[in-house]
Amino acid sequence: MDRREFLALTAAGGSAVFASGLAGCANLSIAGKAREDFYFVQLSDTHVGYQGPDNPDVALTLRKAMAAVNALPTPPDFIVFTGDLIDPADAPAERRRRLAEFKSIVADFEVKTVRFLPGETDAGRDGGAMFEEFFGNTFYSFDHKGVHFVALDSGSNPGARIGGAKGFFGAPQLGAPQLNWLKDDLARRSVDTPIVVLTHYPLFDLAPQWGWATRDGAQAIELLMPYRNVTVLYGHIHQEHHHMTGHIAHHAAKSLISPFPVPGSQPDRTQLRWDPSAPYKGLGFREIEADDAGTSYKLIEFPIGLG
Repeated sequence: MDRREFLALTAAGGSAVFASGLAGCANLSIAGKAREDFYFVQLSDTHVGYQGPDNPDVALTLRKAMAAVNALPTPPDFIVFTGDLIDPADAPAERRRRLAEFKSIVADFEVKTVRFLPGETDAGRDGGAMFEEFFGNTFYSFDHKGVHFVALDSGSNPGARIGGAKGFFGAPQLGAPQLNWLKDDLARRSVDTPIVVLTHYPLFDLAPQWGWATRDGAQAIELLMPYRNVTVLYGHIHQEHHHMTGHIAHHAAKSLISPFPVPGSQPDRTQLRWDPSAPYKGLGFREIEADDAGTSYKLIEFPIGLG
């Protein structure tokens, strides 16, 4: 993918993730064979069904991102949505309508494999039951070209509602059953296996007062610590953010609706308002480069639009 193609995708709020840029993937070999490069696309926090000033064209924004992905001359191996597919709705009938609308929109992706995991707006009101009807298991793992992917469900057990006129969820938890599953899943992998964790909430305490944490995320990180090459990709905070817990790198994805303020920079976590003069303010794109030796990588973030 060249710079122009990358820009076309990320201007719509997406991130293209190249496996060669992830920790531990650069020198990967499988059964004595040279590693096989691939890339995938992560989209997050689409909030289909939202109506308000923060983004007057939420569904259109998602369709723009989809058109950019479909136009890529070399399609990604897969796409993953890391939660908050829909905007919150208390009424089950409205929640079902929004999930059906989201599923109808993303059915037009031309990439064969599209994966989903829930955020609190998708699964917090019924423990993930309706999400499972539409998209299957709320947590799972899969292997792709030598990389082990783990999709965690940090949205089905959201905790208490706090803050704001509408209220939003406090820090969630993975829960003992999911942590036990994660322990068993990891036990079958070598400590050298490259692991990518996909989740909605940050696993570390980024801003607990805003619900930007996972109450038992430290237990998940402890289970991951013995593995030498771990990268965590998450959403929820609607902005670029990078964090290290030991050797584990955590990278937040930008939203397809609107950005949030810098963690802890103000009392309330209110979304930043849509600016018609700079409609892509807060969105951006990321370039991931591996060094010539394939032993390290760097992330370069570029702003998009005006302002």
